[in-house]
Amino acid sequence: MKIKISNANVPAWKDVTVKSRIPAELKKLEEMARNIWWAWNNEATDLFKDLDPALWKEAGQNPVVLLERLSYEKLEALAEDKTILKRMNDVYAKFRAYMDVKPDANRPSVAYFCMEYGLTHVLKIYSGGLGILAGDYMKEASDSNVDMCGVGFLYRYGYFAQSLAMDGQQIANYDAQNFGSLPIDRVMDENGQPMVIDVPYLNYYVHAYVWRVNVGRVPLYLLDTDNEMNSEFDRPITHQLYGGDWENRLKQEILLGIGGMLMLKKLGIKKDIYHCNEGHAALCNVQRLCDYVESGLTFNEAMEVVRSSSLYTVHTPVPAGHDYFDEGLFGKYMGGYPQRMGITWNELMDMGRINPGDSGERFCMSTFACNTCQEVNGVSWLHGEVSKDMFSGIWKGYFPEESHVGYVTNGVHFPTWAASEWKGVYNKHFDKSFMGDQSNQKIWEEIYNVSDEEVWNTRLALKYKLIDYIRKEFSKTWLKNQGDPSRIVSLLDKINPNALLIGFARRFATYKRAHLLFTDLDRLAKIVNNPNYPVQFLFAGKAHPHDGAGQGLIKKIVEISRRPEFLGKIIFLENYDMKLARRLVSGVDIWMNTPTRPLEASGTSGEKALMNGVINFSVLDGWWLEGYRQGAGWALTEKRTFQNQAHQDQLDAATIYGILENEILPLYYARNVKGYSEGWVKTIKNSIAQIAPHYTMKRQLDDYYSKFYCKEAKRHAELVANDYAKAKEIAAWKEEVASKWDAIEVVSTEKCEDIINGNIESGKEYSITHVVDQKGLDNAIGIEVVTLCKDAEGKERVYSVEPMEVVKREGNIYTYNVKFSLSNAGDFKVCYRMFPENVDLPHRQDFCYVRWFS
Repeated sequence: MKIKISNANVPAWKDVTVKSRIPAELKKLEEMARNIWWAWNNEATDLFKDLDPALWKEAGQNPVVLLERLSYEKLEALAEDKTILKRMNDVYAKFRAYMDVKPDANRPSVAYFCMEYGLTHVLKIYSGGLGILAGDYMKEASDSNVDMCGVGFLYRYGYFAQSLAMDGQQIANYDAQNFGSLPIDRVMDENGQPMVIDVPYLNYYVHAYVWRVNVGRVPLYLLDTDNEMNSEFDRPITHQLYGGDWENRLKQEILLGIGGMLMLKKLGIKKDIYHCNEGHAALCNVQRLCDYVESGLTFNEAMEVVRSSSLYTVHTPVPAGHDYFDEGLFGKYMGGYPQRMGITWNELMDMGRINPGDSGERFCMSTFACNTCQEVNGVSWLHGEVSKDMFSGIWKGYFPEESHVGYVTNGVHFPTWAASEWKGVYNKHFDKSFMGDQSNQKIWEEIYNVSDEEVWNTRLALKYKLIDYIRKEFSKTWLKNQGDPSRIVSLLDKINPNALLIGFARRFATYKRAHLLFTDLDRLAKIVNNPNYPVQFLFAGKAHPHDGAGQGLIKKIVEISRRPEFLGKIIFLENYDMKLARRLVSGVDIWMNTPTRPLEASGTSGEKALMNGVINFSVLDGWWLEGYRQGAGWALTEKRTFQNQAHQDQLDAATIYGILENEILPLYYARNVKGYSEGWVKTIKNSIAQIAPHYTMKRQLDDYYSKFYCKEAKRHAELVANDYAKAKEIAAWKEEVASKWDAIEVVSTEKCEDIINGNIESGKEYSITHVVDQKGLDNAIGIEVVTLCKDAEGKERVYSVEPMEVVKREGNIYTYNVKFSLSNAGDFKVCYRMFPENVDLPHRQDFCYVRWFS
């Protein structure tokens, strides 16, 4: 017999996780590593870093990975290091003092739903502004000690990591997260097994694990479908943020809304307010309606209860930015829900349509959110106005300016985004109450008492820190992407810490107009190569993998940056994430933003820069329209000169060049004998004192409570008291009005000939009387005179709304009268509007029945 050369079977490898055995003396480190609190408390991150600086960097500044990778010998040595132990105990004492405070029971509790959360670069469950805002909101909820929990997804791959090919083309890399090495905890059930949420899809269930992120005092619960209980078609639901096709998007939104509510129910969590941060989570109200109907309420009664405790925040300024689903696809997964709610399929579809009954219209999540949430808000004053117009078709019979849609301007979490150097300045000079009273402008005005030298030197130190970071972190990737080592050496040498540094970093969507600076390359070349006024531009940002135009823009900027006249003067920094963002918003001198008006809903990167003495130079759009103060930054007007966007871009580019050449650069380089620009420092101080107090996340959170949460919670409590008595009463009243609405009759009208003929005099008073048969309704109808005029742009606007009073009642017959006059002469339109009237309604759009008559 011939002997075989080899004989080996296939090994059955078993995954084994080896956990670090942390000495008892260091257990406090392990507890703190599992709470994101460290991400906004420098003492904690400095402590972890000093355990092993080289390993801290290698671990990606992740304290969980750091503790895993520290050798047992190293841990034993640290356990005997008295200096480290004292620091650990001091930080832990601060942590426990923070954590042991009970939530403020005087403020309503909130469940907050969002597709993404930007808490730290370590946890890749965010893509951009929406996620960063949600992460900041969780942190401030913790700092402000409110009863809140978050609901989201634990993505296996999250959003992509960006790299650039040799030609500047963006490459999207999806790196899997190792959940065991993240600062998160798996939620277990009462039997000590991983908690599983069973979410109904079609005729089967998708099974999701639950993970908890401890965001200081606030829990963030994350759903995860990447497990062996699910099919290959459903495991990817939580693979990628905004990934896959429309079917996967719908499956994600079912999981977030319906699955999120099922998760809260299983966790035993019930809140006063349910806040949908964007329309992705709108289906949470489907599950809530089902729960109330199945508990014994009718659909209409359930709707009163659900709507009174729901808030929808929109972040998108254009209809195309919302999620729409074809009826066939929507029905594939949602077909069983109408029966559970006690309504028909068409009635559910109509809740997501601007034009109910139009079978050709797709189901829109945002429209559904508007119809099932009592309150709706935009994220800046201007965006609130844009949203009123955008959603006006939902509430027919009312004009945009009459809409209940409100706004809360976005803010940023100060402890996260203010550099430690600036925190030191503020702690040294500001009142001790500052952190708990961040919206107090008087406290911020103490910056005027800080010496000019200290402000200038703080800015300079952070600029050096940024440049050092760029040289260390990007030289390797530049060598890989750009090939020519001599060019990289030249580029690194040309980064000038003494030059004015301008930052532009954000998502590369075309409306952000990153191309604007490159409209006139000859003029730009003269600006950046002026030896007397050196200036450099730093660009960063990702384009969505399906956004070819955005990717093309990145490629174009990279190509321009490699030209000899721009080498080292225009630099693109790849893979924009929270870690790079913190360096940029604190290290540059100017933060530039050039969106197409009015498409910037809010924008928050400029607010982060603001906290660090960085001056904003932006189009008056989003938050900057409200924030801009003369002498505290620079602005491009919000007014359009041209309807042609290309012409407007050329004008805006010329304006940018002009302001740089004539205002910004001369001011920055107007140095005194001490080597700094007094005018520049004055602008920094004005920016900090006059603008910063209004754009913290604390102010934003306080605004949500004062504008929405508190009033909704109060009304909701009234509706559900005494076995939902008020909710049932309102529902019954609406049903009666609806059943008799078409029968209501205007019996007679009395008005003078001038009114009839449409020829009236300004200032003269006219009596108008309508007699109405309410058909058995008990004083449930209001009537008003609505007058329209045209504004400067030729658009019709509401000039006045005059309510008519009931002056007589005989049975079902009501007589209404008003003394009507117009103050101004000109062309107007006048009509009479009938509407249901009830003091228990939160606003008119809550029961949007309108009949016009003349």
